[in-house]
Amino acid sequence: MIDSQSDQETLSTYVLNSTNEAIIAIDNSHRIVLINPAAQTLTGLSSRQASHCDVRNLFKDQDDIIYLINTAMTEGRSISDRETIQLRRPNALPLAVSVNASPLYTDAGVQYGIILTLHDVSNLRQLEQDIQRAQHLEMLKTLAAGLAHEVKNPLGGIRGAAQLLSMELDQRNDLLEYTHVMIKETDRINGIIEELMNLTSPRSKVVSEINLTKTINDIVLLQAQTEQGKKIQFNLQLDPSIPPIKGDKTLLTRLFLNLIKNATEAITHNGTITVSTRIDSEHHLTRPGQIPVPFVVVKIIDNGPGISTNIIQKIFTPFYTTKSNGSGLGLAISQKIVTDHDGLLRIDSTQNQGTCCSVYLPFISTIIPNIDLEL
Repeated sequence: MIDSQSDQETLSTYVLNSTNEAIIAIDNSHRIVLINPAAQTLTGLSSRQASHCDVRNLFKDQDDIIYLINTAMTEGRSISDRETIQLRRPNALPLAVSVNASPLYTDAGVQYGIILTLHDVSNLRQLEQDIQRAQHLEMLKTLAAGLAHEVKNPLGGIRGAAQLLSMELDQRNDLLEYTHVMIKETDRINGIIEELMNLTSPRSKVVSEINLTKTINDIVLLQAQTEQGKKIQFNLQLDPSIPPIKGDKTLLTRLFLNLIKNATEAITHNGTITVSTRIDSEHHLTRPGQIPVPFVVVKIIDNGPGISTNIIQKIFTPFYTTKSNGSGLGLAISQKIVTDHDGLLRIDSTQNQGTCCSVYLPFISTIIPNIDLEL
């Protein structure tokens, strides 16, 4: 039972320190008087850095957040934005958040300042995007079936005719070059159709135990040799205590090879690629009648030029590519592999700073590890 003012204050402190909601209290002079641990984690600022700081400096160049603060402060009413705000943070990528600003009153009814509440909605946005991509893939099944029937058969005929023609033109080197181009291009188109068929109707998973540390080490060793001319430094931060997880080794190898290769291609010279693994206990895969399981997170971070906002919205679209020799199906196939493993694929990028690709896979293993899940 709470019997005193001191007990109430202690309980209030416990609540603020325990909640997952990021809460910042601001006085009428725009000075921060309280920032709870969740807000410190979200903003990347410690209590010492933020206390008594002018909130307008804390959210410098964040006009959308400053507008909410000023409106709540001057009009004495709650105002929120739950859709569009990207929180910029020091030494971290922007984060999608919902923000609410509410007046803070004393017991006498005098406005003391405002309470700013921030909530991480990046995973919700990611889920919405995953659903949209899944819907696009369903539409592609009809397209792929039509292409296989309407294009592959005539394409085979064209290739066969070009081969026969090349035999007839064996002595005409000036014309033989054209038949070689025809055969090469028909093979390229056939390869694109095969990739599309694999995207929409992939083979059944062959589930086995996969050692992520060994798999990623092998891929990085291969890519380091391939990209020696670029002088790319690979920084591996792999947790060796993570036991093997269940999944399709061939598909997951293809997934990580594709993502790491994308990172190396983004760097022109003297870059760094960091690959890390960890257990994420904050988010869980929940199935009806089963115990929720955490995710294993594999992050691939490069310090390349990054991806602009208008391009990053399109990169999962089949056939969309910024590469001169790309098919535009690599990330769509990667998304399909992750989805088939009940996981999440997330890409965050800032121009001139680099790109972070995060793969979330359910931590399903026959081995029960003794792992501290504290982040």
